[in-house]
Amino acid sequence: MSSTVPPPVTSVLEAASTWLPQGMTAVERRLGELTAAHGAALAADAGATLSAGGKRLRPLLVLLCAGPGGGERAVRAATAVELVHMATLVHDDVLDGAPLRRGLPTIAASSGRERAVATGDLLFSRAFAELSADGGDRQVELLSSASVSLALGELAQRRDAFDTSISRDRYLERCALKTARLFECACLLGRAESGASTDVELAAFGREVGVAFQLLDDVLDVTGPPERTGKARGTDLLDGTVTLPLIIAREVDPALGEVKLRDLDEAGAAALCDRIAATGGLERVRALALERVEAAKRAIAGAALSAEERRLLGLVANGVVERYA
Repeated sequence: MSSTVPPPVTSVLEAASTWLPQGMTAVERRLGELTAAHGAALAADAGATLSAGGKRLRPLLVLLCAGPGGGERAVRAATAVELVHMATLVHDDVLDGAPLRRGLPTIAASSGRERAVATGDLLFSRAFAELSADGGDRQVELLSSASVSLALGELAQRRDAFDTSISRDRYLERCALKTARLFECACLLGRAESGASTDVELAAFGREVGVAFQLLDDVLDVTGPPERTGKARGTDLLDGTVTLPLIIAREVDPALGEVKLRDLDEAGAAALCDRIAATGGLERVRALALERVEAAKRAIAGAALSAEERRLLGLVANGVVERYA
C-alpha cells in the first residue's frame, strides 16, 4: 500500500499499527471494485481517474478518526469521501477545460465533456450508495452537507473569476467551502455513528488542515515546476482564479491588481508568477499555512483520543506542510 501514496501519507502508515495500512489497502481495493463495475466506457474513465493517483488524505482521515475499531463501516465511509473528491476533480476539469491533471490527460480531454460529466456523476452516486449500504444516516447527512458546500464553493469561485480585487476574507470563504469542508467531513465520518464526544475537536482539526492544504496548493501553483505539479505554472491564473499569493502580493505591489488575467497566455502567467514571488508573498502564505497546521494540532490536544490517534493525526498535519517543502 505504501507505494501507491505520496511520502507524507506513507510516513503515517509506517508509524501506525497494522490496522491503518490494512484499512487503506481495503479502501484502495474497494475503489477499484466500484470504478470497474458500470460498463466498459464509464469503467475505463473512472478507472483512469483512480489510477492517476492522489494523496488519499481524506480517506486516511476517516480511518484515523474512526480508530482501530472502525471496521467495514469506516472503510465504506473512507471510500465514499474519496469518490466524492474524485468526482469533483472530474467535474472541475470539465468546467475549466483542463487538458492535464497530475501530468495525465483529463477525462474531459481524452473522452470528451459528456463522458466526463457522466463519469463524475457515477462517482458521486457510488459514494452515497456506499454509505447507504450500511444504513449510516448520519454519515449520509454529513457527506451530503459537505457536497453542497463544495458546489457553493465552486459557484463562488466562478463568480469571482478574473476579479483581481477580491479580498482575503472572500478567498478564505471559498477555501472553507471548496476544500476545508470535505476535510472536516472526513474527520467526522469515521465516528458519525458512535456518538463520539470529539466532534468539535475533530471538525476544527479538519477545517484547519484543509485550509492549510489549500494555501500551500496555491503556493505550488505559483512556484511549480510543471514536472512536479503535472500542470502549467500559473494554471489558476490562466483560469482566472485569484488565490492568496496574488492577493497578498497585490498588497505589496498594487500594480498587480491591474493585471488583466483574461489576456494571459502560459508565458504571461509564468511572468506573473515571478512578479508574485518577488514580493515575498509566497513566504507569507506559507507562514499562514503553518499557523493553520499548529492550530489544527492544538484543536485535538485535549480531545478524547488515544495517544496513537493523536500522534498520527499530528503526522498528517505535518505531512501537509512536508509535501510542499
